[in-house]
Amino acid sequence: MKLNIKVQPNSGRQEIIKISDSSYKVFLKKSPENNKANIELEKLLTKHFKSKMKVIKGFTSKNKVIEVKDDIRK
Repeated sequence: MKLNIKVQPNSGRQEIIKISDSSYKVFLKKSPENNKANIELEKLLTKHFKSKMKVIKGFTSKNKVIEVKDDIRK
């Protein structure tokens, strides 16, 4: 499954807001420098969806396409 994610770094909070079945807006505390926001995003989404995640498009952009991998509980 692929998800469209709009990221808001430096927001001072961590929150995931569902826009539609495949679109989300994610607020992150970390800044985008040195990949900090992407690392925080990966951890937050992995915990939320209980699945491994991989950025497949938009690694340096606020608009990302994320691929949801297999269930980590297996």
